[in-house]
Amino acid sequence: MTTTTDFPNPPPKSPTYPRADRRCLLRTSIAIAAAIVGLPALNLGQMTPSSSEAIAAPMNAVESPPRVAQWIENEMYALRQSQRRWIEIDLTGQRLIAWEGDRQVYAVFVSTGTYATPTPTGVYEIYVKYPEAPMSGPGYHIPDVPYVMYYDGNYGIHGAYWHNNFGTPMSRGCTNVALDHAAWLYSWASVGTPVVVRR
Repeated sequence: MTTTTDFPNPPPKSPTYPRADRRCLLRTSIAIAAAIVGLPALNLGQMTPSSSEAIAAPMNAVESPPRVAQWIENEMYALRQSQRRWIEIDLTGQRLIAWEGDRQVYAVFVSTGTYATPTPTGVYEIYVKYPEAPMSGPGYHIPDVPYVMYYDGNYGIHGAYWHNNFGTPMSRGCTNVALDHAAWLYSWASVGTPVVVRR
């Protein structure tokens, strides 16, 4: 994880979602999440999200992991039915899979967060990309982190030159990717690409 004060150009606070299919996916996500946690039906009309957090896991994700897992599975099903590019991060298998609809186009081992600094599950969208950026937090500072793609606040996917232990959780919450794979992902994904993080 990083602090936004370390960036020469901080990430935008409110990404835009110009495409109608993103609004539809958001409305569907919120409706499914509301149904899963037992909320009454919501009339969301032409709602446009104000941040990438708008499509993150329901607030009670910690209290009801089976419901959240089902919600995430429903989102993955919807993405497989589309022809969109999307990224799946499997925390249990320590794998990142790039998809185009229901077709896997790339798969690599990664390092996600440790037990002490976990990677949060949920469904997000990449909201900003940096070819290189410094990252720091309590007890660490890493200059020139390559191929950074943020999808939830300070959580993102990026290259890691400081270790080669992919397949083992060892990050501060981000998803560490080997440099050559990170370069490929950075060129393949764009702002707005969905990111599904699951157990």
